[in-house]
Amino acid sequence: MKAVVLKAFGGVEELVMEELPMPTIAADEVLIQVKAISINPVDVKTRAGKGMAGRLKEIKPLIIGWDISGVVTAIGSSVIAFKKGDAVFGMVNFPGHGKAYAEYVAAPAAHLALKPSNISHEEAAAATLAALTAWQALVTHANIQAGSHVLIHAASGGVGHYAVQLAKHLGAHVTGTSSGSNKAFVLSLGANEHIDYKREVLEDVAHHMDFVLDTIGGESIDHSLNVTKQGGTVISIPSGLNETVVEKAKAKGINGYFFLVQSNGEDMQHIAALLEKGILKSTVSKIFGFDQIGEAHLAVESGRTVGKVVVTQTH
Repeated sequence: MKAVVLKAFGGVEELVMEELPMPTIAADEVLIQVKAISINPVDVKTRAGKGMAGRLKEIKPLIIGWDISGVVTAIGSSVIAFKKGDAVFGMVNFPGHGKAYAEYVAAPAAHLALKPSNISHEEAAAATLAALTAWQALVTHANIQAGSHVLIHAASGGVGHYAVQLAKHLGAHVTGTSSGSNKAFVLSLGANEHIDYKREVLEDVAHHMDFVLDTIGGESIDHSLNVTKQGGTVISIPSGLNETVVEKAKAKGINGYFFLVQSNGEDMQHIAALLEKGILKSTVSKIFGFDQIGEAHLAVESGRTVGKVVVTQTH
């Protein structure tokens, strides 16, 4: 099978297409013929030597990527949830060796859900790591309630565009930040208010937030804490893991923490149900071919993409 191997940490030229043996599956895994892959900031950071690089640096051949949608071609002896021919999607083995940049992927059945028939493989692949991050932040960790005032940073981005839709579905009053050029998009997702981070000072326009989802880190943490009410919550999830949020929040009487998204098939099933009902929608702004994975990385690295960047495979 064809796979994109990361030869060394560095630029996109280190992503090289190679012919590799087909993966073998364990009893609890399924073999998936991959139809679409989504590219995340953590992919880009890992390729460059940050992100998950520390966990993966000894692995050869190293195949990065975690987000897939495809069709089951073989099932392990203990798998009962899926059968051959099922269309499935999920974030595989995160944080670990996902091996998603390949024509075939061996994936734990416990990390997958059935793909809703009303969405494409591209839309499904998009709604994996980013949608899971939004779900685990808002539902698992923050327990957002109806009437909560929620601020979503980078609301037009991968995680952000799912988080706005999900917070709205949970009954929150949602404020989203983005550049002015993406204001209409953020409001179309269901945000009640928009803040242009390039033209407005956050502290001047946002106050007494119950919950802030910070996908940026750095100085954004301080600004987020300044607009959160006592007893409120700030979750920071930049791929660079910013532990400072915990101590800084504690000093202000705010619950602050960071977390790393985890592969979880049960959460994927919740996301699948929302996608099937049209409550969650994936925005895929750019689609690349499998032989253009370097270009897909550069698009994500620009930091200017709306929604998600996806790579498709034709077999």
